[in-house]
Amino acid sequence: MILAIDVGNTKIKVAVFELDTMILREDFTNENLLDGLKKILKNFSKCNKTIVSSVSNVSEEVLSLLKSKNKIYFLTQESEFPFQNKYATPLTLGMDRKVIVSGAVLKFPNQNCLIIDAGSCITYDFVDANKNYFGGAISPGIEMRYKALNNYTAKLPKLDTKEPESFVGNSTNESIHSGVVNGVVYEIEGFISDYLRENKYLTIILTGGDTLFLAKRLKNPIFANSNFLLESLNLLHQYNIQ
Repeated sequence: MILAIDVGNTKIKVAVFELDTMILREDFTNENLLDGLKKILKNFSKCNKTIVSSVSNVSEEVLSLLKSKNKIYFLTQESEFPFQNKYATPLTLGMDRKVIVSGAVLKFPNQNCLIIDAGSCITYDFVDANKNYFGGAISPGIEMRYKALNNYTAKLPKLDTKEPESFVGNSTNESIHSGVVNGVVYEIEGFISDYLRENKYLTIILTGGDTLFLAKRLKNPIFANSNFLLESLNLLHQYNIQ
């Protein structure tokens, strides 16, 4: 069994895999991660390997626990990835982006892939059928856009995500919902159209915390999987072991 841990900007995602099957998936904060991992490792005693992807720090207590229970594979800039990194600044490419690009290459071999990760930020990453990664784009995520409207104006309220009733907002709140949600949808559809214009055959993967909310609003056929990063960690661990 493999324990996959993704330490993100806002939360920590943890999954247990048996071969290619995810048998447990939980979210934690930094405050309750240690206790959560103790419980998982107690319940899954056969879990003897761990792969960790992190965009922030992991506490020494957590590292000590993992090292005492199993073998840790901590992804770094020097780790092996199954694609050619053509990014102009390869060392600045976020580990989360490297992981999902790896997952796309391993799960959809010999295909052009556009991976859209709709989380705190929305990232777009393109890798071609020959495993060449060229880059993509980064924009504010849905929650970040709601917060920005409130933080950078005097009177606009901070709203929770809500599907707009129409693209024509008939109140301030509805105008915000339309601007944020429809704006994100139009942005994503626009990027997809641009990539399809240059790549006749394209596999589109949507992942991240807002996957389910956005998937039903997108017109293009997509592979929607909110757990794609965790599944990519599992595939990447198998790739490196092999």
